[in-house]
Amino acid sequence: MSAVPAPVPADDAAAAPNLRDLIPLYRRQLRDGREALFKEFDQGVPVTTLVLSLSELTDQVLREVWVRHVGTPAGLALAAVGGYGRQELHPASDLDILILAEPAVEATHQEPLEQLVTFLWDIGLQVGHSVRSVAECVIEAAGDVTVMTNLMEARLLAGDAALFERMRGATGPDRVWDSQAFFTAKTEEQQARWHKYGDTAYNLEPNIKENPGGLRDIQMIGWVAKRHFAAATLHELVTQGFLIEPEYQALIEGQNHLWRIRFALHRLTGRREDRLLFDYQRTMAGQFGFSDGENNLAVEQFMQQYYRTVQELNRLNEMLLQLFREAILLHDDIGPPVPINKRFQSRSGYLEISCPTVFRRYPVALLEVFYLLQTHPELSGVRASTIRSIRENRHRIDDAFRADIRARSLFMECLRAPQGITHSLRRMNRYGVLAAYIPPFANIVGRMQYDLFHVYTVDEHTLALLRNLRRFTVAEHAEEFPLCSAVSLRIPKLEVLYLAGLFHDIAKGRGGDHSQLGARDAWDFCRLHGLSEFDSRLAAWLVEKHLLMSMTAQRKDISDPEVIQAFAEMVGEQTRLDYLYLLTVADSRATNPERWNSWIDALLRELYHATRRALLRGLEHPQAQEELIAQKQDEATRLVQRYGGDPDACTRLWRRFSLDFFLHNSPDEIAWQTRLILDTPPGALPLVMIRPVTARGGTEIFIYTTDRANLFARTTALLDQLGLSIMDARVMTTDDHMAVNTYQVLDLDGHPVNDSDRMDEIRSALTADLRAHARGGIAVARSLPRRHRHFPIETRVSFAVDEANRRTVMRLNTLDRPGLLAEVGEVFQTCNIRLQNAKIATVGAEVDDVFFITAADESPILCESAIACLSREVYARLDPEKGAIKGGG
Repeated sequence: MSAVPAPVPADDAAAAPNLRDLIPLYRRQLRDGREALFKEFDQGVPVTTLVLSLSELTDQVLREVWVRHVGTPAGLALAAVGGYGRQELHPASDLDILILAEPAVEATHQEPLEQLVTFLWDIGLQVGHSVRSVAECVIEAAGDVTVMTNLMEARLLAGDAALFERMRGATGPDRVWDSQAFFTAKTEEQQARWHKYGDTAYNLEPNIKENPGGLRDIQMIGWVAKRHFAAATLHELVTQGFLIEPEYQALIEGQNHLWRIRFALHRLTGRREDRLLFDYQRTMAGQFGFSDGENNLAVEQFMQQYYRTVQELNRLNEMLLQLFREAILLHDDIGPPVPINKRFQSRSGYLEISCPTVFRRYPVALLEVFYLLQTHPELSGVRASTIRSIRENRHRIDDAFRADIRARSLFMECLRAPQGITHSLRRMNRYGVLAAYIPPFANIVGRMQYDLFHVYTVDEHTLALLRNLRRFTVAEHAEEFPLCSAVSLRIPKLEVLYLAGLFHDIAKGRGGDHSQLGARDAWDFCRLHGLSEFDSRLAAWLVEKHLLMSMTAQRKDISDPEVIQAFAEMVGEQTRLDYLYLLTVADSRATNPERWNSWIDALLRELYHATRRALLRGLEHPQAQEELIAQKQDEATRLVQRYGGDPDACTRLWRRFSLDFFLHNSPDEIAWQTRLILDTPPGALPLVMIRPVTARGGTEIFIYTTDRANLFARTTALLDQLGLSIMDARVMTTDDHMAVNTYQVLDLDGHPVNDSDRMDEIRSALTADLRAHARGGIAVARSLPRRHRHFPIETRVSFAVDEANRRTVMRLNTLDRPGLLAEVGEVFQTCNIRLQNAKIATVGAEVDDVFFITAADESPILCESAIACLSREVYARLDPEKGAIKGGG
């Protein structure tokens, strides 16, 4: 047992002239006690011992303080409730106490009770307290199941024991909250809590207490067991037949692991913190003994262990709550079995094996479970006893099992079923069957990627992708992604698409190119499962190229016919394009749903349509830039004329524009901007106009004004300061030195700006700044997001010459931060560089921006001194430490 510091000596207490003088003594006792426990934690003392010791230390202090403030009058009692009542106290846990009082006694002891609570706060205890009579306890408990739960865990610390027992009796299940009502209320409470935390245990910054699979779920099991079965410990669930010993051990090991994390987290933060924030994950990984591997960071290993723990606890929670439901709500009257086939039957709406030896005699039934759930939608799930049998028999899924034609056929039938695919695969993963059947999948179960781009573990992301693919095929959801729904109708074999989704990230964390490694895994799996060579190659190609479309759309200039031609040649034909488009949209949305927006959606649609046109035209007949520009000018002229514009005036204006203006804008954009310029007299400049929603998926901000050196830097800084995310920038200077600049932006919530007051604010701010002709930069006052501070992203800049378009392509990777584009704009100004176009992409905390630039004479930047200037200035502004090293070299 861990040592608890001795109580404050009686002599010291007697020497104190008043109780307030004891505050430093008790503060020291608590501090020394915690420090002793921290040392024992570092020495490997079991966390169960430490948690109990901390509770005992606190008990000792509270009993002494109670006697010194209140004495021992009848009609008053002090009780620990909540986690403190369970003796599950962590270093910074709240201290929940109940002062139970007879009304008359409370009236005569009001002052010492108030002094008691104040004293507890003064000695450093975070006290949550209530003062109630027995009658008040009954009233409060009857109206609030949370209060009832706290009272169930009450533990007498000091005072009138008979009064305490009266409260226990008055709030028993025979008086308030019978076990049926209690179980129903706590189940609903758990569902609401899970929903609050996104119904997933796999958040980037999980709450180890409240997330699904967290400590609260274990407490939920304990509460129900105590209320209905009068169980004093979780082990009594074994003696009562709800758990077998290995399951109990798994439950306790999971709880102890989460307790160790929580204990260390409270110690590290110095406060009650139950969130595993990025701020602490790296430090915690080191404290738990993890170190960086060749393909796996220490923090990723630490978090994978956490995620696998909560996944196991989630399984046990599901199984136990179903057993409780049968015992409490159905009174074990689960009805007669309804046969489904020789191996399975339905009972009370749940699937179960017909006899305990089914999986031993016929191991393939381990997959048949999931197929039956798909083909019998009337089933609500799997009975707990069958879940247990699945877990006990997973070891039977071996090489011989995987080679069995019956198993392979069942798995493919699951993928080909008209419904229930996502639910089946999620259950397979939850019960450990998916990782057993596809061994490479085991490596990604619970695997996190330490970045802000991937918000789920790899297995959870994969299953979310498959859900998205399935949703495209469901008629009720056709309005969500109309193009995806239409394309899905043309897919000849959806199972090939699902297999590509299942394998697209399966090689994450194995070293090497995960796309190529995953493609080999997909090929082997497809051939083993009887797919044709054509279908197997298609699935492998999709896995290998699953990033191609998103990278092309977000990092290349898809208004350039050569980019479209090159992409179309890599795709090769329409069927592959259809498959790849659906996989890309589903993957992007499943990576980080909050970062999916109308801009990305529009980019992918634009690339899809442009590539489809290229394929229809024939890869041997690429479209020339001149042909494309001529088509756009003809269409734009027709649009201008439709609104009463003069086509000759258009022609005269366009003679001052570079060809890039026509190449990078759609006919609709060309016509809109042309009409605005022609309708605005010179004295009305600067011109700032906003279109709330465009075909590109963002809000278009158009600026026409006299060009000046710092225009791009100031404009981007001001847009950033206004809380706008710049998705695309198209900058052009006419032959007569007028700036024709367009910015596609989204509000910080990821949606276009469509509020008129908000648009007026943006327009007024830009107009005022343009009229001021200020020369200096704008300091963006927004602070760096908290999460971004924990990702040491190296700044990298590279250059390539785009000879066909007579320009240089500068690619910048660095940490995302407020004012970044303004900094880049000032670099261009310093080095006398002209910006033609910019592709803005943020991947988590890292920006991956591409700038299409030229020298002042609009030629590619070939001069080594100009490249050196750009590189030097970028590093000096964005990564001064690295810039100093480069400068010195």
